[in-house]
Amino acid sequence: MVQEPTQDHLIGTTVDGRYHVRSRLARGGMSTVYLATDQRLERDVALKVLHPHLANDETFLERLSREAKAAASLSHPHVVSVLDQGEDGHIAYLVMEYVKGHTLRDVINQQGALPPRLALALIDPVIEGLAAAHGSGLIHRDIKPENVLIADDGRIKVGDFGLARAVTATTSTGALIGTVAYLAPELVLGKPADARSDVYSAGIMLYEMLTGKQPYAGESPIQVAYQHVNAAVGRPSEAAPGLAEDLDELVQWCTAVDAENRPVDGSALLSELRHIRTTLSDEQLDHRQPSSRPLSTAAAVEAAAPRENPTEALATTASPTEFIPHQSNPTTVMAASARQPRNAGLALPGVDDDLRQPGKREQKKLERQQAKDQARAAATPVRPLREGNPRRRAVIWTVVIVILALLAGSAGWFFGMGPGSPGTVPDVKNKTVAEAQQLLRTAGFQSEPRDVFDDDVQAGLAVGTEPKSGEVVRKFQPIALFVSKGAQLFALPGLTGGTLDQAKTALNAAQMTLGNVTEAFDEKIPAGSVISQDPAPGKEVRHGTPVSLVVSKGPQPIPVPDVRGLPQDAAVKAIQDAGLKAVVAPETVNDKSVPKGAVVAQSPGNGTLVRGETVTLTVSKGPKLVRVPSFIGKQAKDAQKDLEKLGFDVKINAILGGFFGTVRDQNPVDTEIPEGSVVTLTVV
Repeated sequence: MVQEPTQDHLIGTTVDGRYHVRSRLARGGMSTVYLATDQRLERDVALKVLHPHLANDETFLERLSREAKAAASLSHPHVVSVLDQGEDGHIAYLVMEYVKGHTLRDVINQQGALPPRLALALIDPVIEGLAAAHGSGLIHRDIKPENVLIADDGRIKVGDFGLARAVTATTSTGALIGTVAYLAPELVLGKPADARSDVYSAGIMLYEMLTGKQPYAGESPIQVAYQHVNAAVGRPSEAAPGLAEDLDELVQWCTAVDAENRPVDGSALLSELRHIRTTLSDEQLDHRQPSSRPLSTAAAVEAAAPRENPTEALATTASPTEFIPHQSNPTTVMAASARQPRNAGLALPGVDDDLRQPGKREQKKLERQQAKDQARAAATPVRPLREGNPRRRAVIWTVVIVILALLAGSAGWFFGMGPGSPGTVPDVKNKTVAEAQQLLRTAGFQSEPRDVFDDDVQAGLAVGTEPKSGEVVRKFQPIALFVSKGAQLFALPGLTGGTLDQAKTALNAAQMTLGNVTEAFDEKIPAGSVISQDPAPGKEVRHGTPVSLVVSKGPQPIPVPDVRGLPQDAAVKAIQDAGLKAVVAPETVNDKSVPKGAVVAQSPGNGTLVRGETVTLTVSKGPKLVRVPSFIGKQAKDAQKDLEKLGFDVKINAILGGFFGTVRDQNPVDTEIPEGSVVTLTVV
């Protein structure tokens, strides 16, 4: 989720005396999401504040409270946790786990069509989260890329459980809520939603991940809704040539218009999804579209600026915020305005008259069925063509009864004691193949061994059966005996040279986990890039293996040594020993306190540098020579003052107390000596 700078009256305030609002994250069709701090527990949270038209609806708020409690009871690593719910004056809010990162929408916007390996790896935790929710009796109703959150550490979570369900369930809104591009046909038709509605939305999302675009488009949301009801989702390979047939079948299974023809829930879809991932070849998994943008692991982490795609409400006007009320006849969303004058002029382009008049279409169906019934009745004789002999009929009936008795007896034996009798499938896990087959034969079953990878069962031992152990089935039904080939191993990707975020994304795509991350100085590899990994690239390991990384802190900083006052050679050696480069300035300078040939100044004089950087040294040529004039016969005070101006130190040697203050003698006199030297005056 990317923070979105904006002016907002809630920013900087505290909601319900607990949640301090820091910034706005996103705005959707039903709510605005803020980054807030839970001041009681001192943690960041996502604060979802409902729009006023929902916050003022008491019936909706009661429903939302129940749904929030149900969603809060669901604890799963791939589902965003609901932490709190409440009201503060006119503000109604939900508090959820804050997932710092980006969304699946950002990845699709950045990459376009994804390789099947990455698409399946990204959607797997989404379906696993849905499976857990469906198992707890929860339905999402608004599955879309914007609600799939990808954390900076690679975790994938499904967000917004409960909110869409609360909106569609309350009678005060009476409206159809959901992002129209992913909306299941039964929701468009006003029918109750179940787990298969979420499966449909997930199938549409997988289609978009594999092809880079949504299967249906239109100038208005209602045109897209019409296609969900009246068309079948095409094969992804038609939009993205080269995709495996198994992926086509998976998407079309999930997006069947009739919910009865879809997977029953997320758990059923998850099993098939993971089966397909193990059966596709590396070439099929890594297939990319020629027109798609080059894939890099950085692109899955460095998300583009997110595009707002809020939860939409199907509307009968041009405004995307209005709702279509469900009618008593839910077979079409286009007939909603038939009895309402304010919508009397509405029509959907491309929809025929029969669809706008469901009564006429139903009448045609009834007429066709009546014609069939009349034709069938006309072909059925009302009496026999010939009466026949009564004795012959008695013999025929006797033969028929005997045959029926024999058939009944055979059927009784077949279904009671024979191959058709029921039996319980025994538990064969961790048995050898011979032991497992013997157990199945003893129970009356014939088995067919099939090799599968399994992380937990040793190679050569039985993993289980299909149907599963404990199920009661007819003995003529063949039993699939799954035999372990051991853990499936996968080659680790190379992570060195890339950033830490790129490494996290690559590990997530390979279904590995991030191990310990340590830092080290490196003179060649930039800061933030991976220096090494353990295990090494290319090593074959199980899924979920932790990979430890060493990340560069850049070149090690070196303190600059202070060499002022040292002889030039000694100063240069000290700089070089520190790993730096010493350069002697061509100009020398006089200095009365630094002897000739010693360093009088350096640049820089302190701080730190990187190995190989330069320190410039300035060398002294010693103090300059100054001629000492004679001050004999002059007053000592004046002589001392003038000598000090010339840069000399003056020593007074007073005779008889220096009563007259006159210089009688001077040493040295009338000669050049270094500035700073001592001149002695003898004063009487």
